[in-house]
Amino acid sequence: MFRIDCPLILASASPRRKEYLTRLGLTYQVIPASIDETPEPGESPPQFARRMAATKARQVAKTLHDACVIGADTVVALDQNIFGKPRDQQEAMAMLTVLQGRTHEVTTGFAIVSSNRNIEEVDAVTTQVTFGNFAEATLQAYIDSGEPMDKAGAYGIQGIGSFLVQSLAGSCSNVVGLPVYALVQSLLKHGLLKTI
Repeated sequence: MFRIDCPLILASASPRRKEYLTRLGLTYQVIPASIDETPEPGESPPQFARRMAATKARQVAKTLHDACVIGADTVVALDQNIFGKPRDQQEAMAMLTVLQGRTHEVTTGFAIVSSNRNIEEVDAVTTQVTFGNFAEATLQAYIDSGEPMDKAGAYGIQGIGSFLVQSLAGSCSNVVGLPVYALVQSLLKHGLLKTI
């Protein structure tokens, strides 16, 4: 359906992001960026997500001037507190417990950088996600599945963790890790993406 008008690089090893680009029919290369992912003092979750996405894309684009580089970073936050990936099962339980019965925000920052086209766009999309309430035994069974351990906020909406989500307002693909609608609109706007 689509073709990209330059060598496309995804500056992320996320299998979910790769899957979305593949579904769009795009040919791309994966070159994960290696950066410091520590929030700065006073940085809001959307600011942090945008900065991380831009830093990833810029790092990879530095050496690939003819490429179009996509960087992305997904942040789970409640009351402006950022939830990263849990370090262990206890931290996963603490995260899932505090998210119970509440609405949190998932923000994915994304950046498109193309040096030789003088393009640098950085944006972010936020989705409101509301969890239901579950017994501790149910949460522990989910943690025992192993799925929460490499996910921000200790859950994956695209996997078993979908049972936790009572409702969401906004982009579902954004919660998975890439706001596909916003990304495609940006690529089309810059003339980087063409329909076949």
